[in-house]
Amino acid sequence: MNIIDIKDLDDDFFKYKEFAGIDTVNEIINDIKINGDDSVKKYSKKFGDGELDSFEVTGQEIENAIREVPSEILKSIEYAIKNVKKFAQAQLSNLKDTEVSFDGMTLGHKIIPIERIGSYVPGGNYPLPSSAIMSVVPAKVAGVKEAIVCSPKIQPVTIAACKYAGADKIFKVGGIQAVAAMAYGTETIPKVDKIVGPGNKFVTAAKKEVYGVCGIDFLAGPSEVLIIADDTSRADFIAADLLAQAEHDKDAEAYLVTTSRQLASKVLEKIDEYLKLLETSDIASESIKNGCIIITDSIEQAIEISDKKAPEHLEICFDRAEDYVSRFTNYGSLFIGNYSAEVFGDYCSGTNHILPTNSISRYTGGLSVFDFVKIQTYQNISKESSEKYLSPNASNLAKTEGLFAHKLSADLRRGL
Repeated sequence: MNIIDIKDLDDDFFKYKEFAGIDTVNEIINDIKINGDDSVKKYSKKFGDGELDSFEVTGQEIENAIREVPSEILKSIEYAIKNVKKFAQAQLSNLKDTEVSFDGMTLGHKIIPIERIGSYVPGGNYPLPSSAIMSVVPAKVAGVKEAIVCSPKIQPVTIAACKYAGADKIFKVGGIQAVAAMAYGTETIPKVDKIVGPGNKFVTAAKKEVYGVCGIDFLAGPSEVLIIADDTSRADFIAADLLAQAEHDKDAEAYLVTTSRQLASKVLEKIDEYLKLLETSDIASESIKNGCIIITDSIEQAIEISDKKAPEHLEICFDRAEDYVSRFTNYGSLFIGNYSAEVFGDYCSGTNHILPTNSISRYTGGLSVFDFVKIQTYQNISKESSEKYLSPNASNLAKTEGLFAHKLSADLRRGL
């Protein structure tokens, strides 16, 4: 990581990284649309999932997987599920059916769960049972009838997490072929209404292509963390949190913004120390180079940088950080104080770890129970209200817009 002064920070630091489409994505998606399971098998073999005689994880395989997972890991999975469920239930309690009456009209909305969702759970570099928890639990809390999971090279611990989280079907399929299969449906994998969950650039490109055929959560790129700190912060905590992000993959991004040069130097020392100990140092040592430490003159400057960058994970661990919370508006998830480690959000504190990256937290938050419901409106209008209030006003507006069938429809309601 390089140390740079705020005066040397250029606009490239804040620039949206254009999402490059992958040439093979459309070819694979179209093949699966036409040939279904046969194409899924073909691409699974081609891209390293091996020969798949069947896609779905059977009940017996689920039982065997749960038996393979150490009891302390199963207890941690249950703890994470409990917290994620509790927070999702609290969120859902703020959404209510609404109805209001005035001028002879009754207007309202209903909260309706999506019927079937597909969760993509990565399984490339590491098994990610936490991603199964984060995508399936809020869906089931929302009332989704069927939640299916697709995951490549699925490990017993991920199968256990899927089952405990409430997944209805689990498929050992990944990559572009999994996204295409969930979007269009095959003989074995059902068509879903929405696809959620993280993935590599191929999975993300596939989600982009199928959007419209089904819904998606958002297009997420490499993982990010931005930490704001001062001379009261702990260098060892910060170094570990930066490396925790860096070890995801070689494109991950980790940034420190601080008012203290002394802290910056201590953090770099700690990073070097920890890299010698980490089993994932080959990845972390590469991706940490993508990051930097920015020296600012004040916390106010740090806040400006953070809000312009709009990071996926934002840690604020400077003096009286809680007093500044309202000053931040753009982040995927916020971690306040030295002991609110981003890793806790990744696994088990209860908030979701499927979050917007690449500055898109400027217009959306992370995955939540709200992503699995639809707010759908209705109206019931009396004859009197139609004649007295709505028809004349709708008729005037329709005429202004040059839509004369619209005008006719409104005028007929008052006998014209």
